[in-house]
Amino acid sequence: MHIESPKKKVAKSNKEVFDFLSDIKNFETLMPDNIDKFEVLDENTFKFALKGMPEIVLRLKEQHPHEKVILGAASDKLPFTLTADITRLGENDSEVGLSFEGEFNAMMAMMIKTPITNFIGTLSNNMDKIGQ
Repeated sequence: MHIESPKKKVAKSNKEVFDFLSDIKNFETLMPDNIDKFEVLDENTFKFALKGMPEIVLRLKEQHPHEKVILGAASDKLPFTLTADITRLGENDSEVGLSFEGEFNAMMAMMIKTPITNFIGTLSNNMDKIGQ
């Protein structure tokens, strides 16, 4: 299953966006209002829960300086990645596109497609909060 958010223009340099997204504790800033729990487990891992949803543990998997940050599921039971692609637009402007990639059976995919789409849409919209 592949889901992409619309690209979001951010009034920050690609380095500032990359540095923000590389520090996993900053993801709390981007979370939706209906977050039930957010907990940093270590410097590369956090867990969160949205109301009515199971807890999800994300781990920082890859970083490509100033261009890409990849988070992945800490568990192999539901393997997926959440990738932030960062494009430099100017000195103090960049664009961020989020994409979700996971392999799920048809029933699971049907159940999670809408919540995941809404979730990455909210993360994308909240990119305005970077550096505030």
